[in-house]
Amino acid sequence: MRKYEIMFIVKPDLEETAMKKVAEDMKSVLESNHAKVLELKEMGQKDLAYEINKYKTGYYFLFTIETEDLNATKEFDRLALINENILRHLIVRVED
Repeated sequence: MRKYEIMFIVKPDLEETAMKKVAEDMKSVLESNHAKVLELKEMGQKDLAYEINKYKTGYYFLFTIETEDLNATKEFDRLALINENILRHLIVRVED
């Protein structure tokens, strides 16, 4: 099994329920592509290093997942690029 960490930043002007819905939707994308979500961390609102689309802060989420299938990370990447509520995302493979 390959282990990955996925961090993404959600727009800070969304309501709390909308932010959590974005995270749940992205989690369900991973699970529907046979990835096991080991950990889901809400890291809260933080200042960005630089302004992104006129936002100076963002709401951070971190997923730790395990998967054999690369389609899970590819599909997450594709949908995160399309989702207008996600400012940035990063997928990193964790070495055991």
